[in-house]
Amino acid sequence: MSSTPEIPRVVVIGAGIVGCSLADELTARGWTDITVLEQGPLPAPGGSTSHAPGLVFQTNSSKTLTALARYTVEKFTSLDVDGVSCFHQVGGLELATTPDRLAELHRRAGYAASWGVRGEIVSAARCKELWPLIDESLVLGGFHTPDDGLARALLASRAQMARACARGARFLERHTVTGIEREDGRVTGVVTDRGTFPADHVVSAAGFWGPVIGRMAGIDVPLQPLAHQYARTGPLPELSGATAEASKPILRFQDRDLYFREHTDRIGIGSYAHRPLPVDPFAVPPYDEARARNMDMPSSYPFTQEDWAPSWADCRQLMPTLRDAEIEAGFNGVFSFTPDGMPVLGESRRLRGFWLAEAVWVTHSAGVAKAVAEWMVDGRPSIDLHECDLTRFEEAQRSPTYVLERGAQQFVEVYDVLHPLQPMERPRPLRVSPFHARQQQLGAYFLEGGGWERPHWYEANAPLVDALGPLPARDAWSARHWSPVAAAEAKATREGVALYDMTPLRRLEVTGPGSLDFLDRMTSNNLRKKPGAVTYSLLLDASGGIRSDLTVARLAPDRFQVGANSPADLDWLLRHAPADVHIRDITSGTCCVGVWGPLARDLVQPLTPDDFSHEAFGYFRARETYIGHVPVTAMRLSYVGELGWELYTTADLGLRLWDTLWDAGRELGVIAAGRSAFNSLRLEKGYRAWGVDMTDEHDPFEAGVGFAVRMDRDDFVGKAALAGKGEATRRLTPLLLDDPAAVVLGKEPVYVDGLPAGYVTSASYGYTLGRCVAYAWLPAGLPTGTGVHIEYVGEKVPATVADEPLFDPKMTRIRR
Repeated sequence: MSSTPEIPRVVVIGAGIVGCSLADELTARGWTDITVLEQGPLPAPGGSTSHAPGLVFQTNSSKTLTALARYTVEKFTSLDVDGVSCFHQVGGLELATTPDRLAELHRRAGYAASWGVRGEIVSAARCKELWPLIDESLVLGGFHTPDDGLARALLASRAQMARACARGARFLERHTVTGIEREDGRVTGVVTDRGTFPADHVVSAAGFWGPVIGRMAGIDVPLQPLAHQYARTGPLPELSGATAEASKPILRFQDRDLYFREHTDRIGIGSYAHRPLPVDPFAVPPYDEARARNMDMPSSYPFTQEDWAPSWADCRQLMPTLRDAEIEAGFNGVFSFTPDGMPVLGESRRLRGFWLAEAVWVTHSAGVAKAVAEWMVDGRPSIDLHECDLTRFEEAQRSPTYVLERGAQQFVEVYDVLHPLQPMERPRPLRVSPFHARQQQLGAYFLEGGGWERPHWYEANAPLVDALGPLPARDAWSARHWSPVAAAEAKATREGVALYDMTPLRRLEVTGPGSLDFLDRMTSNNLRKKPGAVTYSLLLDASGGIRSDLTVARLAPDRFQVGANSPADLDWLLRHAPADVHIRDITSGTCCVGVWGPLARDLVQPLTPDDFSHEAFGYFRARETYIGHVPVTAMRLSYVGELGWELYTTADLGLRLWDTLWDAGRELGVIAAGRSAFNSLRLEKGYRAWGVDMTDEHDPFEAGVGFAVRMDRDDFVGKAALAGKGEATRRLTPLLLDDPAAVVLGKEPVYVDGLPAGYVTSASYGYTLGRCVAYAWLPAGLPTGTGVHIEYVGEKVPATVADEPLFDPKMTRIRR
């Protein structure tokens, strides 16, 4: 790899709001050799930034997106051009006209409290005060956020461009990128129609042109541009005499997929209610050609009146004054969607030095730029970005057809009320385990994750519910994608034996003469154990943050099987692997059955020639053996807190493995159990889920997984940072809800002494305990027995800080 100069040469492709923000953030950190290339004219080059209506609502169910939006508001509020602020803080107002939407606004208010955004639920009368033009009789209530408002995107671009240029950056308009140069797997320059620009780092901030730039670099960018309707009324009598750009909050009428903002004496209206209008990024005309086609700019497509008519009727119903108004102008503006609605950020491993900052809306622009600048300069962003990481998609989720279909569905669902467990409808099924046919026969209720069909419960177990006695009634929201069958499956696992499909969990094979030294250096626990050992360990970054948690099985001196979490884990290890270490993802070619419960040994022992007694096959041990005719790798692990094994085999033998276990288990009453029971059981044991309970924003000690860190061993990634940390100020804390009938789902704010002090990470009803279990990030030092409140859909639910593990603290059930 070629060495980079002391001040790296950076080329940013695209001078929209993201490119301008990134140039500002990089130069502020001392990287001043920045060239920003733009194919259109400056300062309004014709991309999404040039037409963006600028509405910034900070609150999101994603903590990451909320943090990015908060920084954007903070930064743009501090910027001005010729005395005009780059952010107009008029506030935000979201309306509910249905009970379901009002409940959703209460949940959004909970997100705001969890993530530190000011907001409150207000009455219909207050909504009318804030927006006098609405018909109050249609409104049940609203969510008011006083710090939201209008981002003046072009002004913010100009302001940041000026600051970056003052520090040494340059912005070059009318430069069309035609190629990306590379050498030995690293980017070396950008070719344009007006010359070549050497670079140590290239950042694609090209917006909906991202796939075009990506193709030049040999990198696929999972982004689909779609056109979105925006219209502006003529002057309204009720707004006559207005001098300010806007005086009322930005407004959302999500029950009809509409939003509104003032333009002095007119109203701008955006609609997501129409059919998806996908745009081929390779067919978008350049700036001058677009003008020749009577388009204002490349991102502004002609208004389609037939798509607008239903939305216009809804607008006139909400605001009677519009019944006499006319649409003065309209266009279909192009912007970017991804399969999961999140940005695509990070550096490509295949082409080092090539970065993506794509699928970023104005709302999150400055926050994204800051995070990417930190990533480039400091080696990591200061906030968790795993939801945005370019590596997050599986190969099966990267096809152009998938990106188009899922991107269009994201457009449709922008304002929908979505349950956190709600699966996508298409394309399904995409990935299935070898057991899928048997699961269907058992009446599996499938949800989806990473493209995999995942059983959450089985209707075949419904008769077991009768033996449970009455279960607490659930509200309509928590009852979605849930069944009392999950309680029966949890009970059967605690009392008998159950089969769990663990196939979707990622498996990596690491081999080669340097594999032990490599894994020992990359992870936090001691892996220098004899073959047959399994170790729970952590992938840390240089600052000690938890990138992932792993189970590492040493199957031979130079062969390991690693249980990982996401494609990012594979990418991270491949980035650091030396030449004598080989890593491959074996997930799709293998499968896994978890056999758990007090009768697990009774099931598997007669099927294997090996001794599966506790003395011969201890906890956290592995061996290669046979189950019937099937060769398996058996690992004595349990994420449900019961005796048992994970049994791995190749995909072609998976169905035979399932049938062998099922047939042998009939006399023991074996059942198949799903993820709903699994989640309940793992929370009763206090087992963390990476990406939910802990991320790289957290260190192992505050997250409660410090036992997986051996500070007394040789150097490993993150050790120095952990050695320098002081006392933790926060802890991942177990809570038990006081009311046996109460349930929370996750991301709710937690109040201590009446003030928001943290938020729930994951929660599930603990059927063994008879209480809902919730884990939450809270201030360190809260003693056991401390009373707190969790806000669930507007209600304060009492809960109590508990000791962990809540179930079987002496581990007698697992170690027997």
